[in-house]
Amino acid sequence: MVEIPVVFLMGPTASGKSELAMALAARFPVEIVSVDSALVYRGMDIGTAKPSPALRAQIPHHLIDIRDPSESYSAAAFCADARRCIREIRGRGRLPLLVGGTMLYFRALQEGLAELPDADPALRESLNRRAAEQGWAQLHAELARVDPQSGRRIHPNDPQRIQRALEVYYLSGQPLSELLRTSRVRGWDEVPLKWVIAPADRDQLRRRIAQRFDTMIAQGLEQEARSLFDRRDFHPDLPAMRAVGYRQFWPYFEGKINFDTLRDNAITATCQLAKRQMTWLRREQNARWYDSGQSDLPVRLIETLKEIGLC
Repeated sequence: MVEIPVVFLMGPTASGKSELAMALAARFPVEIVSVDSALVYRGMDIGTAKPSPALRAQIPHHLIDIRDPSESYSAAAFCADARRCIREIRGRGRLPLLVGGTMLYFRALQEGLAELPDADPALRESLNRRAAEQGWAQLHAELARVDPQSGRRIHPNDPQRIQRALEVYYLSGQPLSELLRTSRVRGWDEVPLKWVIAPADRDQLRRRIAQRFDTMIAQGLEQEARSLFDRRDFHPDLPAMRAVGYRQFWPYFEGKINFDTLRDNAITATCQLAKRQMTWLRREQNARWYDSGQSDLPVRLIETLKEIGLC
């Protein structure tokens, strides 16, 4: 009997991963495990392109709508949840298909995680105030001084990771890069089947991103973001608000920018996210790459499963 593998279906945002997963599920008994740091949050549906409840009732999905947007969700929590899901799906004789674009989660599941200090709200607030006064470029320069390796690895326009790297340094007294090197918890022994879905034409991806944002606006994204903005327990520094396509609404709701600027900012931020995802993906070992524009892609992936005796 062929052992049921675990399949990673990875790719940049707007590359068509979800549609491809649906096509595979129509041909093969799979259950989908979301690898997306935004899909875990309830009420963030349109901006995350979350599968509809009807579709999720038809095809089992996991790790969707498991947190309130005011709560945090970590890579460590994902690893524990994903491993449990994989065991349970295999126990039902079905194929675990891990689908998403949160590359840190994929990497953490494979390689393990470093033991890092927990988040410190007071320190984060202090860093955010400094960033508001001095700009994130200044904090990135500070990071480059105290942790040159992280400074080279983290882009100056990535405030989330700049903040975390500085937070780790000031809490532990050690550079993040050193802790990542010396305190890593053991990862996963299993080798998954890895598929990377990405467009051959980057301009095509930008067009898809712009078109998708406009579609989300037509579906009510502004109203969805407004419902979060109006919550008393909500603020833009929450982990949920790192989701591209939501945090760009904050200055718009505050009257600081107009809609056209909001749209440009959201599309640009999403394209930057896709670029970062592609950088991560190029480091993936033993991954099979496919052009997301190929019309016969579902058939080709089914053939891959046939090669290992699964269908």
